[in-house]
Amino acid sequence: GIASVVAGHPLDTVKTRLQAGQGYGNTLKCVLTVYRNESLAGFFKGMSFPLASIGIYSSVVFGVFSNTQRFLSQLRHGDPAAAPSLADVTLASLVAGVISVGIGTPVELVKIRLQMQTQPYTKANVKLNPTVLGSPVYRGPVHCLRTILQKEGLPGVYRGNVAMLLRDVPGYCAYFIPYAVFCDWITPHGSISPNPFSIWVAGGVAGAVSWAVCTPMDVVKSRLQADGVYLNQYKGTLDCMLQSYQNEGIKVFCRGLLVNTIRGFPSSAAMFLGYELSLKAMKRCQTETNP
Repeated sequence: GIASVVAGHPLDTVKTRLQAGQGYGNTLKCVLTVYRNESLAGFFKGMSFPLASIGIYSSVVFGVFSNTQRFLSQLRHGDPAAAPSLADVTLASLVAGVISVGIGTPVELVKIRLQMQTQPYTKANVKLNPTVLGSPVYRGPVHCLRTILQKEGLPGVYRGNVAMLLRDVPGYCAYFIPYAVFCDWITPHGSISPNPFSIWVAGGVAGAVSWAVCTPMDVVKSRLQADGVYLNQYKGTLDCMLQSYQNEGIKVFCRGLLVNTIRGFPSSAAMFLGYELSLKAMKRCQTETNP
């Protein structure tokens, strides 16, 4: 999880600014604007909270996915170690996607609020909060979370959870299924387990596919969660979708598609490689301790 955050956060910041910000234009212009206005540190805004919580988040998501697969294999074949079918992988992905929202929504909210708190708003027809535009609203992740709780209560912490559910459920299906299929396809015949290169490539492809699939709802989620730094514009998921479509057309739901797909490869490649190698190391350690 930590490997995926470090590998993907700079482009995640670019993606969030493109989806929920104003005046950034295309990907290259956004990168140059962030660098010119905020230097290299601007790309790492909001990284500390995901970095601190990603271990728990990834453990739960991968743990739920793996244990659901084992449960289904035990149910169908009487052996938890039996190779899962495509239906089993799909169901395990759906369960992992649902569970991820409960843990991931507050983390995503804080990350996006910190990423967006210095971006410019140019719309004159919205009522701004009494904060100087461009000045930091939050001093850090803990202050951000405390401020949201004080002003918006517990529902505010889970702002965008419906959009995140609509993003993550199909997103995790497009994450774990391509990984399993591609990993199996690229692994040399006769090998007991995939080699690190196969894991890296399969994880990267799975990440790129998954983010391409869930970008439309990721746009909605980003806008809902960024809403509230300086203004309150959206009443909910459907309202956000309708307003975005009315103001910017259907193409708005493809904002950040390119950067999401590009970012998805190294981020997920690092995630799966770290996961598989960590598992192998721990299994080897257990074998040596308990021969």
